[in-house]
Amino acid sequence: MRSKLFVPGSRPELFDKALAGDADALSFDLEDAVAESRKAEARQTLGDFLARVADPAVKRGKVMIVRVNPLDTPHFAPDLAAVVRPGLDLLNLPKPEEPAQVIQAVEALIQAERTNGVSQPVRLLLNIETPKALRNAAALAAAHPRVAGLQMGLGDLFEPLGIARRDPDNVRAAMFAIRMAAGEAGVFAYDGAFADVRDVEGYRAEADMARRLGFLGKSCIHPSQIALANAAFRPSDEEIAHARKVVDGARAAEDSGTGAWVVDGKMIDAPFLARARAIVETAVRLGLPGA
Repeated sequence: MRSKLFVPGSRPELFDKALAGDADALSFDLEDAVAESRKAEARQTLGDFLARVADPAVKRGKVMIVRVNPLDTPHFAPDLAAVVRPGLDLLNLPKPEEPAQVIQAVEALIQAERTNGVSQPVRLLLNIETPKALRNAAALAAAHPRVAGLQMGLGDLFEPLGIARRDPDNVRAAMFAIRMAAGEAGVFAYDGAFADVRDVEGYRAEADMARRLGFLGKSCIHPSQIALANAAFRPSDEEIAHARKVVDGARAAEDSGTGAWVVDGKMIDAPFLARARAIVETAVRLGLPGA
């Protein structure tokens, strides 16, 4: 899931176009991108679309995500009733702050699955958008096995506090905190949006930072950002070659009973092997040369 394209839930004319694009995931938004007067219409239209893409031939391997309205709004329950369909992979929950809220969301999600005949469990992607959520991020991520990952929400997190969104030091600090919280809970961390569509270099720099910090991918608010995210989160040829050597060397080390071995002049042991295997698996999944 290198790239995740935001699609307003009130713009059905964009749904099939996004499905035909190069983003690994589509994140349909029923929250901020939809006016209050159109929320009922958007959730119904989106529910119908998700029912159609439950067919793997139509879905084209894309991860389907819906950002619903927050738990404490009157829209949360009808959102779930409309969009928890067999075509949905992740439910993006905005603004959770307490583990109890995650549990409440999971209970509602399970009920919607039962009502709508969903047999493949839908998992949660939690937005970290407030200081309290950032402080509780590890607990939120570990609140239930249905949590798949944590997602950055820097606009909501920074702007009310007067923190400069474009200062790389500020962004790095928040990224590092969220990545450590996700790591503690054993879930993935995902980077948020970059609002200046015209600033290609700014997007690329932030995506590169996210990848160096171990994030899974980056959100896109415009199709022009998809290629940038896909390139940033693609293992390089050099990384793939080194990872393949590490994985191959592990077999020889195991045969000889060696706990650590050397590849390209670097000592390798279990943590480096785990990372190498992840790189090789990604390269295989993407069909990259050398995998």
